[in-house]
Amino acid sequence: MAVKSYTELLIWKKAIQITKGIYTLVRTLPKEELYGLSDQMRRSSISIASNIAEGQERNTTTEFIRFLSIAQGSRAELETQLIIGKEIGYFREEDINPLMEQLSELGKMTNSLITTIKNK
Repeated sequence: MAVKSYTELLIWKKAIQITKGIYTLVRTLPKEELYGLSDQMRRSSISIASNIAEGQERNTTTEFIRFLSIAQGSRAELETQLIIGKEIGYFREEDINPLMEQLSELGKMTNSLITTIKNK
């Protein structure tokens, strides 16, 4: 069965869940980070789901792969921001581990989807 909408994609659903987790996590950041790390983390997480959606809606294989690759870049950016937040003492390991695991799983799923699309 062909996917009719990006909302049917498991990777998009997982990206939305990650975004919700990031929004919850950044509420714990100090107020001085409102326009710094907090804002960047929200933007990165939103970018993942948004690029998956935009790529699927473009209706061409080449464009979908390109936007999935952009989503992968935003995913790596968000992982880096979580690590930075932990390294500077804003987050504890146990606070970010579930999100890091979700991001890792999403990365593997996205790479698998890219490979599947390329091989069709």
